[in-house]
Amino acid sequence: MNKDHLEGGIRHLRGRAKTAAGAIRGRPGNQLDGAYEQAAGAAQYAYGEARDAVRDLRHGGEHLVKEGRTRFREASERGRELADEAVERGQHYRDRAVRHGRHLAARADENRGTTLALVAAVAFGLGWLARPSR
Repeated sequence: MNKDHLEGGIRHLRGRAKTAAGAIRGRPGNQLDGAYEQAAGAAQYAYGEARDAVRDLRHGGEHLVKEGRTRFREASERGRELADEAVERGQHYRDRAVRHGRHLAARADENRGTTLALVAAVAFGLGWLARPSR
C-alpha cells in the first residue's frame, strides 16, 4: 500500500459523503462536487494500485535477473572445472604415451637384430599385399 492508494480511498469516501449530503440538502452543486471527488479518488486509488503492481513486477524481475546471474556463475565455474579436468587428463595421457614410446624405443634399441628382422618381415608382407594381381 502506498500514499496514492490510501489518499485515493479517503478522497473517494469523502466524495461519497459530499454527494450524499448534497442529495439530502437538495444542493446539486454539492452533489456534483462530491461526484467529482469520488471519480478523482477512484482514479488516484487505481493509480496507487498500478504503482504497487509495477513495484511487485520490478521486484520479481530483479529476482529473476539475480537468479539468472547466480546460475550463470555456477555454470561458468562448473565449465572451468571441467576444462581444468580435461587439461589434466590430457596431460596425464600424453605423459603416459611418451613413457610407453620411450620404453618401446629403448627395447627396440636393445634388440636391434630382432627389430630389424621384424621391420623387414612387415615391409615384405606389405609389399606382397600391395603387388598387382595377375
